[in-house]
Amino acid sequence: MTKLQPVLLSGGSGTRLWPLSREAYPKQFLPLAGKDTMLQATWQRVAAIAGAAPIVVAGEEHRFLVAEQLRQIGAPTPAIVLEPVGRNTAPAIAAAALQALAGGEDPLLLVLPSDHVVRNAQAFCAAVQQAMPAAEAGALVTFGTVPDAPETGFGYIQAAPGEGVQKVLRFVEKPDAATAQGYLDAGGYYWNSGMFLLRASRYLEELERFHPDMVAAVRKAFESAARDGDFIRLDKTDFAACPSDSIDYAVMEKTAAAMVLPVDIGWNDVGSWSALWEVSEQDGDGNAHRGDVIAIDTRNSYAYAQRLVALVGVDDLVVVETDDAVLVARKDKVQQVKDVVARLKAEQRSQAVLHREVHRPWGSYDSIDMADGFQVKRIKVKPGARLSLQSHRQRAEHWVVVRGTARVTRDNDVFELFANQSTYIPIGAKHRLENPGKEMLELIEVQSGDYLGEDDIVRYEDVYGRS
Repeated sequence: MTKLQPVLLSGGSGTRLWPLSREAYPKQFLPLAGKDTMLQATWQRVAAIAGAAPIVVAGEEHRFLVAEQLRQIGAPTPAIVLEPVGRNTAPAIAAAALQALAGGEDPLLLVLPSDHVVRNAQAFCAAVQQAMPAAEAGALVTFGTVPDAPETGFGYIQAAPGEGVQKVLRFVEKPDAATAQGYLDAGGYYWNSGMFLLRASRYLEELERFHPDMVAAVRKAFESAARDGDFIRLDKTDFAACPSDSIDYAVMEKTAAAMVLPVDIGWNDVGSWSALWEVSEQDGDGNAHRGDVIAIDTRNSYAYAQRLVALVGVDDLVVVETDDAVLVARKDKVQQVKDVVARLKAEQRSQAVLHREVHRPWGSYDSIDMADGFQVKRIKVKPGARLSLQSHRQRAEHWVVVRGTARVTRDNDVFELFANQSTYIPIGAKHRLENPGKEMLELIEVQSGDYLGEDDIVRYEDVYGRS
């Protein structure tokens, strides 16, 4: 039997879940529906049937999040294909197919958005195995979720009558309520899950049939890609020239090879906070929450809290409290959060594109306070990692170690600091921070100066290839 290789699609902005999931920090990297992040859960639900390490297609800015989160759960080292710009799912899957074929085999690709919830992973794995013979024979198989309500937020697939893997008759855009009810009454219509099973070469063959320009652009970007460890960096100029389109529009709605397997697996694409409420465990009053939440005289509400949140005498609300922002919305209006994001972008507010905690190849930093002339950061450095040898023209830095061991380079001096010890980095001093230990290094950095922007860095040496 042909090898099964999961492809985890980790692009997309996820702005419908603002303030947690904007462009800088999409929902797949958050633990929204369990203890693991949605990316981690996506791999874990198919790990038992996978015949190869995953291929992950992600944005350049998320590469270290992807690598670190999969490392944390012991996943096999993935090939991470980096998109320099977003071009939707059809080119993304084409790049993954080229990466799969580069190993000399022609596996079946199990294409999975990494921000969906599947409650019954065992049933989904059984469905994948049921669909494999059709995919091996050349079909492009998608999985249609058996609808349990006239949902207007999903697209639909109409299947030919029959059992098992069935021929796709047509794809249908998101309908109005009356049309959705008609689909439910008629039967034979399924929610479009956006998950696919297809042979790598067959997908490229069908995509080239309908969009040869797309395949040519992706192939050129892949052949010119820079390879940095597990990262495959698609060439920016070539990939930017690629047309943008989804796999549904580019291939599935046109090909005669489209087939669908109806599944009942507890699927939800978690496209809004109200959808997250639906898939979360609820108490006797219909409330669901994550974090430190107290609910009194409250019903059918959802709260996500990083600090204490108290709900008193409210119904049908979504309350999201994070380090970045607070969202309060009626459940039936929460999709309008996109209008908030649009306003933030129009006003060029940093909250539209930046998350307070920023991940780097060596760890992360969290900007916990700032005002004119100073900024305070909490810095975490992974065991064995080190920052670049650098200097700053306009700021000095004070470092206080709170956990772990820090090896500090400051001009010609190299020394170690332990918990409760500190040092000072003057303006212009060449310096480097390293973690020589086996536990996470955590320190508080206080920056002071006339300009505190991240672009005030002169790098002299960098193991991550940054300039």
